[in-house]
Amino acid sequence: MNTATFTSDRIWAYLQIMRPANIVTAWADILAGFAASGSIVLANQDTTSLVSLGWLLLSTTGLYGGGVVFNDVFDAELDAVERPERPIPSGKASREGAIILGTLLLSVSIISAYQVSWISAILACGVAFFAVFYDAIAKHHPIFGPLNMGICRGGNLLLGISIMPVMVAEYWFLALIPIVYIAAITVLSRGEVSGGKSSTAVLAVTLIFTVILGLCGLGFLNNYRILTALPFVIVLAVRVLQPFIQAMRSPSPEYIRAAVKAGVLSLIVLDATISAGFAGLPSGLLVFSLLPISMLLAQMFAVT
Repeated sequence: MNTATFTSDRIWAYLQIMRPANIVTAWADILAGFAASGSIVLANQDTTSLVSLGWLLLSTTGLYGGGVVFNDVFDAELDAVERPERPIPSGKASREGAIILGTLLLSVSIISAYQVSWISAILACGVAFFAVFYDAIAKHHPIFGPLNMGICRGGNLLLGISIMPVMVAEYWFLALIPIVYIAAITVLSRGEVSGGKSSTAVLAVTLIFTVILGLCGLGFLNNYRILTALPFVIVLAVRVLQPFIQAMRSPSPEYIRAAVKAGVLSLIVLDATISAGFAGLPSGLLVFSLLPISMLLAQMFAVT
């Protein structure tokens, strides 16, 4: 193997552990928060909001990328047994190199968030902490693990809202939606390797229904257009409920992995729903347009 081929294989391996398809879903969180904050109106008047949006998109790229890199770092021994084909146990990427990459990504995320506001920086620090804490400790706990992972995505949505810092206190409750949604996915994902329990899948399906009801409940807000958001709610329900119910009926690793993958990618649809409700159909469609990009990347890189 020549040097150029070896280098390209190494780069590809480190890209794999960053989960590019998942990073696109993190962008959707930021765009949804941007829409909820009302910054779209300001963006039509000057470019300051768009510059801040760019910093937050870079921040979430580092947060998600760094978080999943450390996930593979802490799981290296387990993956060597259960998933030896993954980059670190296969030797395509080194554990030391992954630690450096993860640290760099998380550092960039916090620095980028600080360019927007100190509240954004605090939120980025919080997400980074909970991401690493989940990777190292919380993921092994049946209750705190799913809750911890949900907090990371809820914090990511608030990071998008923090483009208008004053709005974080007003719309903090929006973080509960991705918290519950991600908790459902995380609960179900525990059976990806050896299969799960029907009771666990029932809980996951129940949490998904709770999220759908929560999205509809946003219609009680004065500035949320439920009729505009409703088509996205329907798409979300169709995309997620079918594979989750299939996993509930037959909790085999194959069906669970399919449900988890559908759930992760459909985060974009959830964010499109929030965007459409707060900022109108064009905003919702903009976020929704990230879905085919994420799905294309999911064919090239692992999602779970």
